[in-house]
Amino acid sequence: MHDNTYLPDHFLRHIAAIMPAHLSMDEFVASCRRPLRRSIRVNTLKISVAAFVARMQPLGWQLDPVPWCDTGFWLSREDESVPLGNTAEHLSGLFYIQEASSMLPVTALFACEQTRRDGMLLDAAAAPGSKTTQIAALMNNQGMLVANEYSSSRLKVLSANLQRCGVTNVGMTHFDAKVFGQWLPETFDAILLDAPCSGEGTVRKDEDALRNWSIESIDEIAAVQQGLLESAFHALKPGGVLVYSTCTLSLQENQTVCQSLQDKFGDAFSFDSLADLFPAAEQACTPEGYLHVWPQIFDSEGFFVARLRKHHSVPNTMFKPGKLGKFPFLPLPAKESGPMLREIEATFGVVPQGNLFGRSEEIWLFPQLFEQVQGKLRFDRIGLKLAETFKKGYRLTHEWALAYGDGASKGFVELDIADAREFMMGRDVWPEQEAAGTGEVIVRYQGHTLGMGKWVGSRVKNALPRELVRDNNLFV
Repeated sequence: MHDNTYLPDHFLRHIAAIMPAHLSMDEFVASCRRPLRRSIRVNTLKISVAAFVARMQPLGWQLDPVPWCDTGFWLSREDESVPLGNTAEHLSGLFYIQEASSMLPVTALFACEQTRRDGMLLDAAAAPGSKTTQIAALMNNQGMLVANEYSSSRLKVLSANLQRCGVTNVGMTHFDAKVFGQWLPETFDAILLDAPCSGEGTVRKDEDALRNWSIESIDEIAAVQQGLLESAFHALKPGGVLVYSTCTLSLQENQTVCQSLQDKFGDAFSFDSLADLFPAAEQACTPEGYLHVWPQIFDSEGFFVARLRKHHSVPNTMFKPGKLGKFPFLPLPAKESGPMLREIEATFGVVPQGNLFGRSEEIWLFPQLFEQVQGKLRFDRIGLKLAETFKKGYRLTHEWALAYGDGASKGFVELDIADAREFMMGRDVWPEQEAAGTGEVIVRYQGHTLGMGKWVGSRVKNALPRELVRDNNLFV
């Protein structure tokens, strides 16, 4: 029990006034004081759900399906001596540690037949990357996903999670999300706005989440949310789908925000009912068709999800093109890109998908739909850095290995668990029963990539980025 969870009286009075009559306040308080069940999501860019379950069963992982996400599971482990983030499967990007309720918005987005998996999508508030990587997996790295994050301090962890999970179709931006309706009107086929909120639903993992709670702060946040939702609506193509979600409970930040958009644009869009999104979804469905997940319903965090479809354009008084600096990349000429791609295929048996661009001594792989937003938006990062060049050639990057290494049919070395631990601690390894090769090599453990190395005689020289080196307590 989380007996120290802070639940102020004025907050509980507020909740009692808005909680549906069929739900119990006693159960609400009890659930808020109960620790969250740990949950994870399998990353299908790297491994199928069936293969993951089979891999983890011998290790004593109990995986109970999350009913609203085909790739989500509640997890219990027989042996928890190794932190979940230090397991081989996490380091290789096979799963993402994600609260079960937060899987709901992306499920709602892709349960709609209008959502194009090969289209142009926007995640308007993306860090730390749980929903971004979930979207990318459902897109199967096709199309393009713009992942925006306003907080500069959270960009690094977003980038790290995208790389670990092998995501290649994302362009990262760093703006107040209100700019998308101004700069990119009617550009996106689908949008997720998981809006910044008061976080009332997160109290089960943060006992001090309500320490500064007040009605006044909720009203201030709701005004911001209304502006973000209106901007996202303008950025959505007619016929497109938008999901608005929060991890909070108050009507002001949820139903009222949605109603404000309805009041402004009327029949230009309609909300879908999410009552049939998954078995038992009707237990959390509001009269409007939204999902208002109280923590005691599914033993989860509190959450809110609404999905709308845009029927036709509306006047956009927000439009104002953004100021762009000089774009630092140039398309790589065919006489350079062709030989490079052929050499990668000959060495590793895989062909990177996308468009090659160069900048200084770097070669980048951009999503194929990038041209649709080129010159309209300033990006912090686009696609993945494929290689760094030098006088005698190029050196493939760690992030390329994480994205393509699992599919390599040659040019890799498989390590046993002892050598895999040594490699993740930044040390060189001498693989047993492996014929020494030459040049760069993909380093794998149980078929999944840990990073890049280089053959030096019978030794594989470690090329793991320093910030990813772990000291100890690795794997199971």
